[in-house]
Amino acid sequence: MHRTYSMRQSRAPTASQIQNPPPPSSSTKANRLFGRGNLTHNFRKSAAGAFGPDLAKKLSQLVKMEKNVMRSMELVGRERMEVAQQLSIWGEGCDDDVSDVTDKLGVLIYEIGELEDQFVDRYDQYRVTIKSIRNIEASVQPSRDRKQKITDQIAQLKYKEPNSPKIVVLEQELVRAEAESLVAEAQLSNITREKLKAAFTYQFDALREHSEKLAIIAGFGKHLLELVDDTPVTPGETRNAYDGYEASKAIIQDCEDALTNWVEQNAAVKSSLSTRARTLSTRRHQNRGQGEGVDLSGQDQHMGGDRESGLWIPANEHASGQAYEEDEEEEDEKLDTRGREEDRAEAA
Repeated sequence: MHRTYSMRQSRAPTASQIQNPPPPSSSTKANRLFGRGNLTHNFRKSAAGAFGPDLAKKLSQLVKMEKNVMRSMELVGRERMEVAQQLSIWGEGCDDDVSDVTDKLGVLIYEIGELEDQFVDRYDQYRVTIKSIRNIEASVQPSRDRKQKITDQIAQLKYKEPNSPKIVVLEQELVRAEAESLVAEAQLSNITREKLKAAFTYQFDALREHSEKLAIIAGFGKHLLELVDDTPVTPGETRNAYDGYEASKAIIQDCEDALTNWVEQNAAVKSSLSTRARTLSTRRHQNRGQGEGVDLSGQDQHMGGDRESGLWIPANEHASGQAYEEDEEEEDEKLDTRGREEDRAEAA
């Protein structure tokens, strides 16, 4: 019998992929020299944010923890594929019905491993978007530090030299620093909300698709189990000849069609709000539409002509932000080295 582990011989795009094109491969899949042990994960989490600005340390740790999560999911996906192959290999030596069903079950389990590999790519969209918030936080830190430094200098001069002419100069500089900081904080607030919603939309959409497809595979897997004759036999009695080959192929084909044609609009599980939750959500939306909150767009526009250095420096152009990225790369290199040493120790 020809045994295969991949459900789809030709990887044509599914309906879901046509509707929502898949993202690029996850950044965690590159450089497979990374250590896989728990020690490496713990070290990466504890070392996260050690080199960055104080404002970005908490989110930096979250980004590193999510990288650990993704590497764990990637490992699970690979090992599930290996399990599928081993299940099929074991079934070859069994009776015809068990051999055929375990082979087809191996196909389904291998498909789960491939779905998990695709899920990692979509999960990385969430992590990268959260990472962009961290980069903005890192670029806001210098404006906070500058304002605090000038404030401290003014306080020191007023204590030591109350009549110093430098106080007036520093107070004017403080006004400009506060204006810069106000713009930066407003940008951070706006971008944080936008990116937070986008990031978790990526994650929840990926989770929904992944879970629905797992449920589809589980349902067809149970149909396959019905082909196994589990009626007890007495010693010396022979079972009826197995005639389920065509049925098992048809089940696999139906499962493939269901996975290929799945789109979010046809999701079986719906999240329906209760009447109370719907009322509260509608009321909040209406209140927000009536002008609750502060619109800072006018302030940003007003301060543009008074500043000498421009309104806003993007995270990827800020000097400290660039240094922060370089420090993170150095940190990852240290983790690579430690991970390889751990792998060698385990091998020894």
